[in-house]
Amino acid sequence: MRGGALSAAAAAVSPALIERRLLGWLARYGVQAVFGLQVLGIVGLPVPDELLLTLAGTLVRAGRMPLVPTLAAAMTGAMTGITISYLAGRYIGLAALRRFVHIPDDLLRRAERWFHRAGGWLLTFGYFIPGVRHVTAIAAGSSGLGYGTFAAFAYPGAILWSSCFVTAGYVLGDAWRPAFDAIRRNAMGVGIAIVAAYLASLLFVLLRRRRRA
Repeated sequence: MRGGALSAAAAAVSPALIERRLLGWLARYGVQAVFGLQVLGIVGLPVPDELLLTLAGTLVRAGRMPLVPTLAAAMTGAMTGITISYLAGRYIGLAALRRFVHIPDDLLRRAERWFHRAGGWLLTFGYFIPGVRHVTAIAAGSSGLGYGTFAAFAYPGAILWSSCFVTAGYVLGDAWRPAFDAIRRNAMGVGIAIVAAYLASLLFVLLRRRRRA
């Protein structure tokens, strides 16, 4: 089944049914479901990644899933999925991929254009742009970007993005629904704000140590 058909099929399923299915998989398979669904969603299958991570966070808060293994599964799943997309772009190529997976030409051109403008930073923050994250990795691989550079930008982004939504689910608990759409719409800004806050705190610590020295 082509990616376009999968997306159309996913769009036809009600959000409530999707939520119930995700909760059922998480309840049955736990952190294994988090990892596996993360890989599939990042590769490009119609898995609602943000909703998956948020629900996992609510289950952690309820004591039905462990915190550290859930975060580890979310992060490693995102890293594995983005690496598969990168390797597909590098060793299979766009022409061959288009025969098996439907990638909209406008989306691919946009991702390539953004990648050439922003470079590796698009790999870091591309996770926060729905429908773009797996295409950016394919574009990075097909452009000949080295694995070391790819990993240096893509893996911190996977950690940031995964922890952002798991933490949101944990903090919001049962009140996650009203805030979820707003968080998703502004996910890019949230990610940038977190990075800015982290860099600011790191700079503060470095300056404080320098003054003491």
